[in-house]
Amino acid sequence: MQYKHTLGLQTYEFRDLKEVMAKASPARSGDYLAGVAAATYVERMAARMCLAEVPLAQFLQELLIPYESDEVTRLIIDTHDKKAFAEISHLTVADFRNWLLSDIATTETLARVAPGITPEMAAAVSKLMRNQDLILVAKKCSVITRFRNTIGLPGHISARLQPNHPTDDPRGIAASLIDGLLYGSGDAVIGINPATDNLSALMELYHLVDGVIQQFEIPTQSCILTHVTNQIQLIEKGAPVDLVFQSIAGTELANKSFGIDIALLAEARDAARSLKRGTIGDNVMYFETGQGSALSANANHGVDQQTCEARAYAIARHLSPLLTNTVVGFIGPEYLYDGKQIIRAGLEDHFCGKLLGVPLGCDVCYTNHAEADQDDMDTLMTLLANAGLTFLMGIPGADDIMLNYQTTSFHDTLYLRKILGLKAAPEFEQWLKKMNIMDSAGQVRPISQQHPLLQQFPSKLA
Repeated sequence: MQYKHTLGLQTYEFRDLKEVMAKASPARSGDYLAGVAAATYVERMAARMCLAEVPLAQFLQELLIPYESDEVTRLIIDTHDKKAFAEISHLTVADFRNWLLSDIATTETLARVAPGITPEMAAAVSKLMRNQDLILVAKKCSVITRFRNTIGLPGHISARLQPNHPTDDPRGIAASLIDGLLYGSGDAVIGINPATDNLSALMELYHLVDGVIQQFEIPTQSCILTHVTNQIQLIEKGAPVDLVFQSIAGTELANKSFGIDIALLAEARDAARSLKRGTIGDNVMYFETGQGSALSANANHGVDQQTCEARAYAIARHLSPLLTNTVVGFIGPEYLYDGKQIIRAGLEDHFCGKLLGVPLGCDVCYTNHAEADQDDMDTLMTLLANAGLTFLMGIPGADDIMLNYQTTSFHDTLYLRKILGLKAAPEFEQWLKKMNIMDSAGQVRPISQQHPLLQQFPSKLA
């Protein structure tokens, strides 16, 4: 297939589908760093016009990364559902955009065709969409998962309670944990980024969080965000592991830089499921992704960073996680330069993940050397909540003192629930009301020193 488009007196020609995809992408610093971005706005528009005419079926014939050299490509092709694809197989990328925006594409229809959509198709159509298009379609996508509570129901938004501490001090972690619970956060997961990879120290963290969950009968799940191989070892040693975490990327080479492959992730999933710790479901995996990870590992194969990101969702979809989130501004301005680029990337990632059937949340965040601020994060989290975001982060003061970046706070979750009428996971909300943390109208109550969470907390952590 030839890729060219004429604008005025100039004809723009592109070598292949990979180049069309890269140059059709909205401007972002990572693609300029990789040398794949359009040189001008006119060239970008020519690439988009060219991409609009590409049949969806072409993405099954012209692979952006060769099948023989990349296991993510092989996963995408080998698991492609031809029956689900048949409903949209006659469409071009532009037709697909119009179809997604139409009333024909209902929640039920989108769920039915999701297994037939490849990450490259999702990335391609997103490049032709305005922000409002990404929001409208993502809102129609419903992805529901379960472990000890139900995540992703329409009209709900969950929060990961993230009680990080720079030295893994149990009392510091406990203080953040209590704070988050009393603000109604933690229904997605209580997830700690540990400062250490020492297995004995990690075991203590698992028992710390699990002890609190068991003592107060909290319908949620815990996760310690260490490498997947550590978690497999800890499962073998009897650790109370609920969710297995791992960062993933969209190419085999990038995942090798993380020390993982798909078989290892499947092994970890099976190990976690063997513990049978879920009470209402067995979605045991938690994945994090982020635009720029493949390029930062010199493993993007000339593919634009947003398409690489979408390819990571193929791995997530294959392993049926409880949670997946893009850490949208964490890598830094080398990949997403400013607030405008971070906002666009967050909306793209959420759209692509949900369209593919992945429970997509977002760490709405930025590093302090990016041209962004908390107002940009307010804008992005409000847009994402309107788009049906599965979950976001909750950290005291929105300032992660362990990882040194700015994200969202417990208060931000309350704001989104209040302004948009959203609820916590139903099982968790029932617990909040039983504990007198939330009133019958769903509002968080003022807390006195006599509250059970404060009075009955393990004495060694108080």
